[in-house]
Amino acid sequence: MSHVSQAPVTTPDEAPAPPAPRAYSEVKGWFSAYDQVLFDWFLTRQAEGAAQRGGLLELGAFMGKSAIFLGRYLRDGEQFTVCDLFDSPPPDDSNLAEMLDSYPTLTRRGFDTNYLAFHEALPTVLQAPTSVVADRVRAESCRFVHIDASHLHEHVVQDIESSRVVAAPGAVIVFDDYRSEHCPGVAAAVWAAVATGGLHPICVSASKLYATWDDPTPYQSALLTWLEGRTDLWHGVDVIHGRPMVRIGDEGVLAPAPPQPLHPAPEPPAPAPALAPAKPAAPRRGAGWRRLAKDLLPPVLTRAIVARRRARR
Repeated sequence: MSHVSQAPVTTPDEAPAPPAPRAYSEVKGWFSAYDQVLFDWFLTRQAEGAAQRGGLLELGAFMGKSAIFLGRYLRDGEQFTVCDLFDSPPPDDSNLAEMLDSYPTLTRRGFDTNYLAFHEALPTVLQAPTSVVADRVRAESCRFVHIDASHLHEHVVQDIESSRVVAAPGAVIVFDDYRSEHCPGVAAAVWAAVATGGLHPICVSASKLYATWDDPTPYQSALLTWLEGRTDLWHGVDVIHGRPMVRIGDEGVLAPAPPQPLHPAPEPPAPAPALAPAKPAAPRRGAGWRRLAKDLLPPVLTRAIVARRRARR
């Protein structure tokens, strides 16, 4: 077996404390406006329409952008679990090479700082390979699972199986990079699960596939009704493996109102009011003719005029 030489890894205690973000837009990560809209639709429907219970789970967190968003939909009595290696050693050489290439600056402190800028407490964090999820998260306990961890085929296969174990009835499973050219292992694993593994797509965006291990029809029916009333999203329906799947595209949709930091940056002080320009002093009486006389008349005549005016006073 070939081995990749391991670069020195900065531990969380050695890494400089990152500054807290002052706005959601400052959190690094990839989370399109229309995937934010779709997350909001699914999570709001679970909370209000179907009143579905269960926790939230994210595999692969990077710097916390989607986790911060998900944390807004956590309800009393539910658990939000995030699993990521962060600074921990990868389980194998292939995962190490991927981590050093794609996420060389990823640290646990960065995630914690970002998340706590928007929420009072951290989620349950499993700083470990995602292979631990099936053992560490209670079976059938999660209503929404977001998978954006390793892109290696064998790891994605394992993450798919873990999602089956932890999914509550009717849970939504979201896969990132299901069609990206730089990670064909994700596509191979996800579509194999659709073809032969019992995973049922609900819809796809450009970056994410939304699926369920149960009947997708209730979600699709409500989703199509919702889409009919929107002009900022286009949609179509394809048949995949004998079942319909909704395709959704962006037509200029705006993201939902972003999460707000708990401690917003203070407003800059208002600029001091501009001082009104000083009014020119009123000319003294008689000053005008004296300047004119000085400029235009011979000195002898000027003195004579001045003397005559003084004699009249």
